[in-house]
Amino acid sequence: MKSRIRFSFFLNLLVAGMVSSGVCASQPPVRIEIDATAPTRAISSDLVGAFFEDLNYAADGGLYAELIQNRSFEYSATERTEWGPLSFWELVKSGGGEGHLRVGEVRPLHVNNPHYAIMVVTDPGEQGVGLANSGFGGVAVQAGKAYRASFWSYQLFQNRQWGPDSDPGDQATLVSLELRSHSGEVLASQHFEVHGRKWTQYSTELIPSASDEQAQLVLSVHAAGGLAVDMVSLFPRDTFRGHENGLRRDLAEHLAAMQPRFVRFPGGCLVHGQSIHTFYDWKKTVGPIEQRQSQRNLWGYHQTNGLGYHEYFQFCEDLDAIPLPVVAAGVCCQHGGDSPHRGQEGLPMEAMPAYIQDILDLIEWANGPADSEWGAVRAAAGRTEPWGLKYLGVGNEDAITPAFEERFRMIHEVLKERHPEIVVVGTVGPFASGEDYDNGWRFANELDLAMVDEHYYVPPQWFWDNLHRYDAYDRSKAKVYVGEYAAHEPDRRNTLRSALAEAAGLIGFERNGDVVKFASYAPLLARRGHTQWTPDLVYFTQTDIVSTPNYFVQKLFGNHAGDQLLACNLHHEKVDGRLAVSAVQDSRSGDWILKIVNGDDQPRALSISLSGLEMRVPVTGHCVVLTGPSLDAVNDDAEVPVVFPRESPIAISQNFAYEAPAHALSVIRWNARSN
Repeated sequence: MKSRIRFSFFLNLLVAGMVSSGVCASQPPVRIEIDATAPTRAISSDLVGAFFEDLNYAADGGLYAELIQNRSFEYSATERTEWGPLSFWELVKSGGGEGHLRVGEVRPLHVNNPHYAIMVVTDPGEQGVGLANSGFGGVAVQAGKAYRASFWSYQLFQNRQWGPDSDPGDQATLVSLELRSHSGEVLASQHFEVHGRKWTQYSTELIPSASDEQAQLVLSVHAAGGLAVDMVSLFPRDTFRGHENGLRRDLAEHLAAMQPRFVRFPGGCLVHGQSIHTFYDWKKTVGPIEQRQSQRNLWGYHQTNGLGYHEYFQFCEDLDAIPLPVVAAGVCCQHGGDSPHRGQEGLPMEAMPAYIQDILDLIEWANGPADSEWGAVRAAAGRTEPWGLKYLGVGNEDAITPAFEERFRMIHEVLKERHPEIVVVGTVGPFASGEDYDNGWRFANELDLAMVDEHYYVPPQWFWDNLHRYDAYDRSKAKVYVGEYAAHEPDRRNTLRSALAEAAGLIGFERNGDVVKFASYAPLLARRGHTQWTPDLVYFTQTDIVSTPNYFVQKLFGNHAGDQLLACNLHHEKVDGRLAVSAVQDSRSGDWILKIVNGDDQPRALSISLSGLEMRVPVTGHCVVLTGPSLDAVNDDAEVPVVFPRESPIAISQNFAYEAPAHALSVIRWNARSN
């Protein structure tokens, strides 16, 4: 495996070296003229963003930094038939200890968190009786790093001397929290004394003495008696930007490196739930984590909602990205529903006012003053200032039916009256064409929507065939958000071929950036071994991150965005559909950015002229090339990626030559003010 990767790595270097050494292309040069005297066109500087959906264990076990699985004992057979409240927990008896474990629900920590564990110890032995959790395939800890550990507990009885309603007084129960290696070695430990019959949180920091990717957290009781336990939690202290209840730092930084201008959340299909009775409810995701109501994830696993609306908005602020939450349009997905034949269902009309009020409450939570009803909930979580919500998606890939139109119209009319400052993003169905697409645009034009959400998962060739899709869009109508798109190979791999097709599509978006305001690849994240959908942008394990070729395309476009489209013309007799070019300006820096996708299997000689721009001496620019040894190349190893960007200096003059490598995205950037 390693030898194959290294061979591909050096082959990639050889390909890039051929580009810089000037190997002759087999085709006549293509002249690209960038006219500095022609008027520029304002385009969206917020084009490239991120779409986050809790799919493929993207939140719990992924971006959300919690290391304990089923921390609140709420797993259920409704999620997986083999699951229950004690799933992923193990009773540990050693050193002569004896006891048993069962589920309690009589005196829950909170009504939204109804189950908890009851540990009954008949003989603590020498080491106590423990409750162990191995997280999501192993608790990965690093030596010398601090981890925030906590649990909630109260005493049931001690030495069986008290009844269930008695008060143990000052007789404490000794409890320990330990990080143990996969071989049972204690890496870190802390002892606590649990008092009384009131739920109390106990917390500490554990610093392991050695690293282990397969560690366990063990909560042990060291006295005979009974103890109620809930919300057993372990977080790295070093979360992204240091937030408590925060995000996994390396994964969040990997996403931040794309410089996304917006983040769409929490779905996607997730907002629909499985029926009108299980819409994603934002109110269940705010407030103290022990009071949040977890639920079955649409994609067949458990969703703690620890990563909730507060954390989503916080992440957007940390990224300097626009928050773009999405709510259901009063209907469930056309592939869901409770009816015998399944299909789209609408909320009963009598339920719509309350549902619309929930949406109004969301806006108040995000933007209202700290002394308003829902602004106070935000303030109680430590955020007194408004988040500054400007966009709200209503609906996702919905079939454009009379039921949908009636409910969407109700929501839209109320928002238009009460919150005209909010841009409502509508939907035009799940495909790039067809009945729902046509009806969606008709309905959007009828309501005079400011923006609509287009989705398409298509073969790579589709992007090449549709390079000019948005050229003819009516500039007076709604702007476009390409909310979900990806090039799908037949085997659903992340190949260089699919990445370059998406790059060509992005050039089409950028050239029409006065119409296409936002675009986000989907899905974003996938935990290896826990995928419900492929391909995805970033794959990860508990310790590693794999950057796909598609990720690098998104990163290059995010890192090299512009706000003005420059006049860029191609002059050649036989420019086929395998060359995509755009030229933009970043007004703040004065940089000009030329993006070139050569989808041909031969290098392409280019003659580039900067018409109307006097350059007395050449300027040193930067050229970044993303390519690989073949169109089928994939990055299946985190250590040595096969497809990756290489940067080198390039001399820019009024007329200069560039040879675009075969099967490559090239980004050439220079400062137009420096001469």
